[in-house]
Amino acid sequence: MKKQRQLLATILAGAMLAAVVTGCGAKEEPAPAEAPAETPEESAGDEAEEATETPAEASEEEAAPAEQKGVLMMATTTSTADTGLLDYLAPIFLEDTGWELQWSAVGTGEALKMGENGDVDIVLVHAKASEEEFVEKGFGVERFQVMYNDFVVVGPTEPVAPTDDIESLFKTIQEDQLTFVSRGDDSGTDKKEKGIWKKLELDPAGNPNYLESGQGMGATITMADEKGAYCLTDRGTWLKMKNDADVEIQLDIICEGASDLLNQYGIIAVSPEKYPEVNNEAANAMIEWICSEEVQGLIANYGVDQYGEALFTPNANE
Repeated sequence: MKKQRQLLATILAGAMLAAVVTGCGAKEEPAPAEAPAETPEESAGDEAEEATETPAEASEEEAAPAEQKGVLMMATTTSTADTGLLDYLAPIFLEDTGWELQWSAVGTGEALKMGENGDVDIVLVHAKASEEEFVEKGFGVERFQVMYNDFVVVGPTEPVAPTDDIESLFKTIQEDQLTFVSRGDDSGTDKKEKGIWKKLELDPAGNPNYLESGQGMGATITMADEKGAYCLTDRGTWLKMKNDADVEIQLDIICEGASDLLNQYGIIAVSPEKYPEVNNEAANAMIEWICSEEVQGLIANYGVDQYGEALFTPNANE
């Protein structure tokens, strides 16, 4: 019995020694506990956390906004301001180039005079003949076309029926002495209107109901609406006023689609040779920027969502 116990003790000791040796060697890691499935709330939280991290990561890859450099002074027609186009483009221009765009919105004639006096660095207007004369006289460097829309005549639908014949409409207004509100401010729109009367060899002053607002396009449309009158306007400002004016505009488009009602806009840097103090660097940056494919695309889409059509059609590269 004693020998049996000694034998059993020896066997047990050997077994224990084997266990110790095994425990000191490389042992298999237990399988990790399976994570509980995420609740929808936890999953959404993770996605939100990832989303908040993405812009920070993306911003490191994207180009940083340009360093602010100074101010570009522009003289422009009221339609680029009344339509909201410049308010839309100016912050993007600053971010892309570092130049802050500031502008005076006046009639094209006044805008060109500001350029002739060296009061601004650049002009954006819409009277091609006057723009070309501005360059020929040495006040501007070079004219670049940027975009266009068209002119339309708005007014009451009676007694004049809608038409695409602008000359016939103007003759009827003159002959029947219908109320017509002109801008009378030497703007691009005013130049266009006066050109139509001249072509027809008619003097609108012979109509006692021919009025001049002496104001911008938006104010002229408002005045025409108050008087139940007709007026010539660019389509962009008309769409903006018709949809966004505080008071509902009762007028409608009476004439559109005439071949000679194209309204082309051009941009010109004021001559640094004539006026060395102008910011020619910023002016050239604006011309290159606004004629770029990217910004032309922005112009092509401006107003589409809100008004169902673009307020301007870009054509800088045509």
